Amino acid sequence: MKTVFLCMASIARLPEIVANKISAGEVVQRPASVVKELLENSIDSGATSITVVIRDAGRQLVQIIDNGCGMDRDDALMSLERFATSKISGVEDLDVLRTLGFRGEALASISSVSHFELKTRRSVEQLGTMIRSDGGVAEGAQPVQCETGTIIAVRNLFFNVPARRKFLKSNATEFRHIYETVKAFVLAWPEIEWRMINEDEELFHFRTSDVIERLNLFYGEGFGESLIEVIEENDYLSIGGYLGKPGMMVRQKYDQYFYINRRLIQNRMLVQAVQQAYGELLAERQAPFALLFLGLDPSLVDVNVHPAKLEVRFEDERSIRSMIYPVIKRAVQLHDFSPEAAVREASSRESFDTGSNPGSERSFATGRKLGYSPFSGNSATTGDLYRNYHQGAFDLSGVDEQPLFGSSGSNAAALADTELRAPVMVQESLLTPSSGQSAGTDEQNPVTPDKEPKIWQLHNKYIICQIKTGLMIIDQHVAHERVLYERAVDVMNEAVPNSQQLLFPQKIDLKPWQYEVYEEIGDELYRLGFNIRPFGGMSVMIEGVPPDVRDGTEASIVQDMITEYQENASRLKLEKRDNIAKSYACRNAIMTGQKLGIEEMRMLIDRLFATRMPYVCPHGRPVIIRLSLDELDRMFGRK
Repeated sequence: MKTVFLCMASIARLPEIVANKISAGEVVQRPASVVKELLENSIDSGATSITVVIRDAGRQLVQIIDNGCGMDRDDALMSLERFATSKISGVEDLDVLRTLGFRGEALASISSVSHFELKTRRSVEQLGTMIRSDGGVAEGAQPVQCETGTIIAVRNLFFNVPARRKFLKSNATEFRHIYETVKAFVLAWPEIEWRMINEDEELFHFRTSDVIERLNLFYGEGFGESLIEVIEENDYLSIGGYLGKPGMMVRQKYDQYFYINRRLIQNRMLVQAVQQAYGELLAERQAPFALLFLGLDPSLVDVNVHPAKLEVRFEDERSIRSMIYPVIKRAVQLHDFSPEAAVREASSRESFDTGSNPGSERSFATGRKLGYSPFSGNSATTGDLYRNYHQGAFDLSGVDEQPLFGSSGSNAAALADTELRAPVMVQESLLTPSSGQSAGTDEQNPVTPDKEPKIWQLHNKYIICQIKTGLMIIDQHVAHERVLYERAVDVMNEAVPNSQQLLFPQKIDLKPWQYEVYEEIGDELYRLGFNIRPFGGMSVMIEGVPPDVRDGTEASIVQDMITEYQENASRLKLEKRDNIAKSYACRNAIMTGQKLGIEEMRMLIDRLFATRMPYVCPHGRPVIIRLSLDELDRMFGRK
């Protein structure tokens, strides 16, 4: 078989207009790319006011108006040339780069695939300069009356590249990309006055530098106030910004913004560091809100990876991660993440007939409904909530209160060996107060000091506690699951003796797949406290179990753990030891329907707050929900 070589034409330089169109394929991927490049130029020009105007999701018009320094006639003409920039002059400038733009490709690329118009004026000049370009063919510069700064209008994007225009998504999708792009700049540059107009409708106009105001507009009223502020700085790196409290009742992926020297970037290491720092606070496929600004010497990060300038490479990525991860983990572990039930105003669309006046209607806005808020609203610590519980559930008058937590917010060591007592009978009422509690309440003093704990069990499922500021509701199963999980992890990691020998060993017959799993995790089960040995064929003999295992459940616990482990391994891809701890905790925890006595409930609550993360079970479900007195007062019309 002969190889046929095609004779190629002589090598020639591509015409400038063709080169610009090829370059545009990398720089201008969609209308949002145009917005990004033009906003970077506006910010680099020193603008203190920027307006974004969009029509037809950017297909018809993208217009950026700024009051930056502007350009003179010669600079305006040069700005449409490829690799023409005022940001750098030599390769050494890349090591000290402080501007967002630097490649000198954006305007040349954008003008080559659109009907392009630029108006610009410097403050020292009487007249500005206007340049028009159709598909990269520029007209001569003309004098024009305009304000100081620059106005760029990009019309009919990709009119001469029909293949690219054809593959744009729907208007809703393309506009969402534009809006997210603008939002990222608005959050990063609060000192700039931002205005956005879509189809002649003003979407927002931020006149102040209040970041919380901007977050509340983008994510809903009160969102900004519920965030955790992060501030950390050393000689190598500075970290600032906000972290979100996870929405534990809804699996919603919130936005995550990472900036290096206020440049928006995409970096997998940073995403993973945040995700791992939250740990079990997050349910499956859930991600927390993050708005984080990293300050770093420009020479330690390479931003010239791709024309879009979103990817970066760190000189020492491992060191960056080792600094960021503990800062985030410390911030989230010290805060109260228990969600709070809250009264919401009914929407104006919900109306009802008053009954007293036929035909008349009034809005539910004058009424109230019980809603659910995944955010606590105010910043509080684990220690704050535990002290709140003790002050509300017990009479502490005359007692010198000692701190229940150190600076870390954990008291795990003090309660590590505490065990739940054997179940005792409780009163038959579905919501029975503890003995000694007064049946009535004083209108002027509804929370009367009492030496007896104010704790109830509801439907043998939830524990309800009076706390100083209202009520705390605990799911008894997932609370015990959290306790058992952390204890299992600690036992396996520390290799401490944790087995209680059985008086009568138990033999169980396993299925082939169960025996394979047992062989895989046998060593870790032994570290946890399960003394199990092969007994011929597919049978094993259980000779010892951890002290937490309830009498009579030894065989079922082992089999259930193997099943749970296999399901987690295939579905969640967990690390072996973590998987075993979660399987053990899930299968061995107090079950829904099990009656608990007052002392058992008190002990469980104490052990829960001794854990490192009392707010969620190992699988991400909430453990605690709070209902404040203020919210109760609103529901009953007192406020």
